[in-house]
Parts: sequence; structure tokens; C-alpha cells
Amino acid sequence: MSHNIAYSTADKADVLAYLGSAGDLTADQRRCLAGIRAYADARQADLDRQGVDWGLPIGEALDHLLAGRADSPAECAGNAYHAALQIIIDRNASDPSHLATWSKPSTFLGLLGEELRRAGVPSALLPMDFLFAGPPTGFPHLPHSLDGYPAIGHLPLDQAKPTADAYRTALPLVPEEFRHDLELLVKMLDFEHEEWAYATKNLDWYTQDTLFFSLV
Repeated sequence: MSHNIAYSTADKADVLAYLGSAGDLTADQRRCLAGIRAYADARQADLDRQGVDWGLPIGEALDHLLAGRADSPAECAGNAYHAALQIIIDRNASDPSHLATWSKPSTFLGLLGEELRRAGVPSALLPMDFLFAGPPTGFPHLPHSLDGYPAIGHLPLDQAKPTADAYRTALPLVPEEFRHDLELLVKMLDFEHEEWAYATKNLDWYTQDTLFFSLV
């Protein structure tokens, strides 16, 4: 089974504002929350059509996150919590872009990481460390999804350039079979750095600070 990885940019504080808010939101946030609930219901309806039962409806998982908890004992509760949090992220982030589709992302990216490490890339910059990082510090702990997906990753936008530069340096040193995918990561990181650098310099309203990754 293949897994898709998408990404978007957001101000993590905008996402955190909903978690544990217990309804204490601004008027704009309440309007956004209405859209979040609609997307959660639509995603749950799609799961129902497929006959997929996580034991915790996504709408209920959303309510738990709004209440500041993620403690359902359902076996697949992690799936529902990750799906609900991803919807909150999506409704507070830029339009998502597709990064790649891999049949076994963790296996492939783990092997790529070993090659990057051998090429001198610091451990903190390896792709597994941000694509499978989970939510940023300060977010509630979520139980793991059964079978690992859906999953959430993140990278601070101020780390996009040093990561891209390290990968670019390593590119001629890794085996040929990894170079195309490494080039995809470099291209994505370069573009997001350039957008972030321009916006932080020229747009006084811009506060986005995080690249969020969605793995499904």
C-alpha cells in the first residue's frame, strides 16, 4: 500500500489556539471551527462508506482535542486524533502541496537517512526526524496511529535552508537510486525557505513559522 506525503505552512500558535480551548475562541476562530467540524464530519462519512471503524469518530476526537485531552481507550484512537488534528492544521495553513508517494516511506526514508548520515548530514536534519516528528513541542501527546498512518510531521521554517543546503552538499555522495527523491526534498525546502524569507521581510501580517507534513 502506498502512502502520500503532503505539506503546508502555518503559524503553530494558530493551531494550538484550538487545543484545550474548551470553546474559548475568538469570533474568527469560531467561524473556522465550524468549517473544521464540517471537514471532520465529511472525513468520518468517507470512512463509514469504506466500512472503516476506528472506534472513535473523528468528530468526537476533535471534541477531545478541544477539551485538551487525547485519552480514548479505543484501539485506533490514535488514527482519529491524528485525523482531527490534521484537519485543524489544514484549516489554519496554506493550501497543501504534494511531496511524494512512497510504498514504504519509513523504510525508504530510513535508508536515505543512513546514506545522508554517511555523507556527513547531522542527525538532527535527517528526513525521518521531521517527516515523522509528530506535532511540535507544546502540542498534546497523541497515541500512535495503528499501523503508523495517518501521521503528522513538522519542521520549523527557519530550518528549511540549512536542511536543504546539507542535502545539496550530500547529493553527489549518495547512491544514484536515492538522488531523485533527495532532489524532491531539496526543491521543496528551497521553495519554502524562499517564500518564508520573502514574507517575513515584506509582509508585516505574516507569522507562519512551521512546515507541517501529512502522511496518509
